[in-house]
Amino acid sequence: MSGGSLVIVGLGPGNPEQLTPQARHALARATDLIGYAPYVKRVGAGPEVVRHISDNREEISRARHALEMALSGRHVAVVSGGDAGVFGMASAVFEAVENGPAIWRSLPIQVIPGVSAVLAAAARLGAPLGGDFCVISLSDNLKPWPVVLERLRLAAQAGFVIALYNPRSHARPWQLGAAFEHLRQSMGGDEPVAFARAIGRPDEAVRLSTIAQANADWADMSTLVLIGCPATRLVSRPNGQEPWLYTARKVEAAH
Repeated sequence: MSGGSLVIVGLGPGNPEQLTPQARHALARATDLIGYAPYVKRVGAGPEVVRHISDNREEISRARHALEMALSGRHVAVVSGGDAGVFGMASAVFEAVENGPAIWRSLPIQVIPGVSAVLAAAARLGAPLGGDFCVISLSDNLKPWPVVLERLRLAAQAGFVIALYNPRSHARPWQLGAAFEHLRQSMGGDEPVAFARAIGRPDEAVRLSTIAQANADWADMSTLVLIGCPATRLVSRPNGQEPWLYTARKVEAAH
């Protein structure tokens, strides 16, 4: 085996200032970039760096391609938006390693963390993750929809703040609305809901609502939907400024 390597890099939510120095250093060493088109195009690299672009649903074949290139001696960077370990390419790479040739297990593979969308959105909103929270993907491409609904129900009943990834797309237009209807059965109705779109990018937008009034049409695949719990509060601000959103740290014992 020659001296290739593979790094899996989280690029952050899109604001260049939220790309970590560690990620910049790893990308600077790469001979090859591989990933979904919008993420590969986000990386500034010289003409000597080879870019390998693939479709959004080709994670395993992309991972295998990256591993083969690393085995051949290339320094490969697999890129994901946000954090590569949060619904990103890191798990796909290790799935490929587990089920692939034994020699892949000898490759130097490193995961470089990135700022996940839920963290960027929370910082923009205030402090909604001040208590316990969970992150759930609404995509049912790799898990049954009833599993998604059951996880949502249990999270709401447990009083978690819930961050929803992959809320809505052209291929999956109905899941977010169904999730809201399902959650309303387990929630009081006045829990805050934030639609945080493209946080840190020029087209950033935030919309606040409640679970009773939340409308799935307000979200797309660039939106992080954050659903508060009974301990989540809105702090009003003067002069029509957007209120802050935070979740109280103290939880009262159930009676």
